[in-house]
Amino acid sequence: MPAVTADTLTLPRLPHLPEAATAWREVRRVVRARRFLEGEGFQVRRPFPGVDLPDADPFLLLDHMGAVEYGPGEAKGAPWHPHRGFETVTYMIDGVFEHRDSTGGGGVITNGGTQWMTAGSGVLHSELPSQELVAEGGLFHGVQLWVNLPRSAKWTPPRYQDITAAQTVLLSSDDGGALVRVIAGDVAGHRGPGLTHTPITYLHATLSPHARLTIPWPEEFSAMAYVLSGRGTVGSDHRPLTEGELAVFGNGGSALTLRADTTWDVLVLGGLPLREPVARYGPFVMNTRAEILQAVEDFQAGRLGVTHVPHVTAADEELS
Repeated sequence: MPAVTADTLTLPRLPHLPEAATAWREVRRVVRARRFLEGEGFQVRRPFPGVDLPDADPFLLLDHMGAVEYGPGEAKGAPWHPHRGFETVTYMIDGVFEHRDSTGGGGVITNGGTQWMTAGSGVLHSELPSQELVAEGGLFHGVQLWVNLPRSAKWTPPRYQDITAAQTVLLSSDDGGALVRVIAGDVAGHRGPGLTHTPITYLHATLSPHARLTIPWPEEFSAMAYVLSGRGTVGSDHRPLTEGELAVFGNGGSALTLRADTTWDVLVLGGLPLREPVARYGPFVMNTRAEILQAVEDFQAGRLGVTHVPHVTAADEELS
């Protein structure tokens, strides 16, 4: 799992948090991701939304893509499709993904890079593996997170951020046993490169066996930890957590604690809950049913997105 690697002894360190004097968060529940097919038929593991965790405010969806070793001709992606009302954050660990959208934005994302697309008022986009990956096969591993936009930003103009691996902020745990990659948000005064409309924090941590990671965390933020690989324990109650499982922390408390049993790769994320009505239909997330109907009508009429791409009709793309 390459992502971004570094010598933790050379990095800024997170502050030491004293055990007895810190308000640690406990784990409220553990959810196991379910498997789904997306796009042209690639498999994802999805811990939310679902019957076990319908609401992860301010997040809407988390899809874990891979890790999978594709043979020649097997790699698949998601060709042109619409979005409105939220942001998609695609973080690539292994492999290559190419993004294009109807505003003219886009780029190639590879090991440790992030594509941050604000759909806002509406955009068409595609996410496809590189031609080389399709032709030759290879390792593919990534994560896509959907972040809801507040009512006041639902109609913001679309925006694309190409965050390279080199722009990711790197930190070390207080004892040097964990590497922390800050994609967005502020961690102990270290701010990640992602520009957000909704206040969130989004991290990828790699812990060495038996290492401990403690993270100061805003009391008003939600908090979750999702395991990409390996196993360990989370929370002040030391709940076991292994690959494909999501821990949801309870409210209150100003810090998170994680301890690895093996080499352990974990996403740590949370944000300020919007606490607004959510109306969603496939690729559209708004506040009311009427706004969803308008989004569907705009898409069918070709009014969604700027025409930098061939016209896409509802017959071409399934709204699901």
